[in-house]
Amino acid sequence: MTERQLIQEILNSEAVEYSFENVDEDSKEYTLLLKRQDKDVRAVETINEEIKNYFESANFDYQEELHPEGVDDDIRLVIKRNDGNK
Repeated sequence: MTERQLIQEILNSEAVEYSFENVDEDSKEYTLLLKRQDKDVRAVETINEEIKNYFESANFDYQEELHPEGVDDDIRLVIKRNDGNK
């Protein structure tokens, strides 16, 4: 499974709408925009924590921005695969 497929699998399991805002294949860094589905009553913070747990379990560094300015989305997410060589 590629990194992109893993990312999509995680986000599909959380039932959120998402799009890739920026993809840097060389550095394996991805910026995503996430939005709650219309009938989802969970708080954005709850969704963020659930997604964060999945990505951290899969060895991704995780930076989130809740309610980002300039877009009609709930979360801007920057993730990068952590190779353990920090």
